Amino acid sequence: MSRSRNLAPFSLALSTALILIAGPALSQPLGLGREALPEEVEAWDVAVLPDGTGLRPGSGSVEDGDEIFYEQCASCHGDFAEGRDSWPALSGGMGTLTDPRPVKTIGSYWPHLSTVHDYIHRSMPFGGAQTLTQDETYAITAFLLYSNGMVEDDFVLTHENFTEIVMPNADGFYPDDRPETEYPIFSAEPCMQDCRDTAPEVTRRAVDLGVTPMGEDGRPAGTIPATFDVAQGPEAIEEPEDAPEVTAGEIAPEAEPEAAAPDPALVADGERAFRKCAACHQVGEGARNGTGPHLNGVFGAEVAHVEGFRYSPVFQQLQDDGVVWDHDALSAFLESPRGFAQGTRMSFAGIRNADERDAIIAYLQSLEP
Repeated sequence: MSRSRNLAPFSLALSTALILIAGPALSQPLGLGREALPEEVEAWDVAVLPDGTGLRPGSGSVEDGDEIFYEQCASCHGDFAEGRDSWPALSGGMGTLTDPRPVKTIGSYWPHLSTVHDYIHRSMPFGGAQTLTQDETYAITAFLLYSNGMVEDDFVLTHENFTEIVMPNADGFYPDDRPETEYPIFSAEPCMQDCRDTAPEVTRRAVDLGVTPMGEDGRPAGTIPATFDVAQGPEAIEEPEDAPEVTAGEIAPEAEPEAAAPDPALVADGERAFRKCAACHQVGEGARNGTGPHLNGVFGAEVAHVEGFRYSPVFQQLQDDGVVWDHDALSAFLESPRGFAQGTRMSFAGIRNADERDAIIAYLQSLEP
C-alpha cells in the first residue's frame, strides 16, 4: 500500500509531462494518406435516386435475371422470390397493405424502383455485397418486376427505360409530418423528480399485453399468411359411402363414370409439396387471385378458366384449342411450364420428380371448385 502511494505522485507527473509533449504533435496533421480523387469519390458513391441520378449504364433481361436470382438469391428468398424460412418474400402481396396482416414486398410496398436497384447493388447477395455487376443488377431487378407481374417475360431493363417503371405503391407514401403533428405533444418539460405521490406499480406484463399479437390463424401478426393452411386438407375428404344394396328386381340407374377419388396419403404429400406454389397461388376457402390465379377446381377445368385473372396470351390460345387441365396436362405443365406453354409469365422452372408432380395433382384434385 505504501509503495503505491509513493508512486502515485510520480505517475501523475509523468502523465502530465507526456500530455504536454504529445499535445502539439497530436494537433498537427499525421502526414498519412492523401485527399480522395474526384474519380474515387464517384466510384464509392453508388447511390441511385428515384429520378435516375446515379444510374450506371447497363441492361438486364428477365430471362437472365431468372438464372442469376436462382444462383445468388434463391437460397434465402426462394426460387420465385416467395421468401424462405425467416427471409422475406419479394413478390406477391398486392392489395394487402390495408389488411390486418399486410404483405410488404417490392411489388406491394416499395415506392421507387431505384431503391430496389440500389439495395441489390449495394448490399446483395448476403455476404457478398457489391460483387454483382451492373448488368446483373439490372437483370435481377427485371426478374423481380416480372415476379410481381409488372412486366412481361421478354422485358429488358436498361438505364434508359428505368425511370419509365412506375411502382404500384408509388403514391402510397406522404411527407413526414410528425414535427408538426406529434412532436409538440411530446415536447413538454419532462418530470424528472418526485413525479408521483406513490411508488410505481407493475400492473401488467408484456406477455399479457400481447406485444406480438396473433392473427386469426394463430400465427404472429405481420407474417405472410400460409395460404396453403386454409386449403382443404385431406381430413376434409369424406370417405365414400358404401354403395346401396340393389335388391332383387331393382335395376341400378346408369351413371356417368366419375374420376376416382385421390389417395388421401398422396393428397397429404401434395399439400406439403404445394407450399412451393403457395407464394403465387391461393387455394381453399376464400382463395383469390394474386400473382397467379387461384387453383380451386383447376383439375378437370379448361385452361384459363378463372374469371378476372389476366392470363398470358398463350393460355388464351390453349383455351381456344380446348385444352383441359387433366392429369397429363397438369403433369406436363408442372414438369416444364415454359415448355408446355411457351410465353407464360410464370417464372417456375418446373418439378422434375414425377412422384412430386403426382402428389400435387392429387392435392389439386381434392380441392372443391
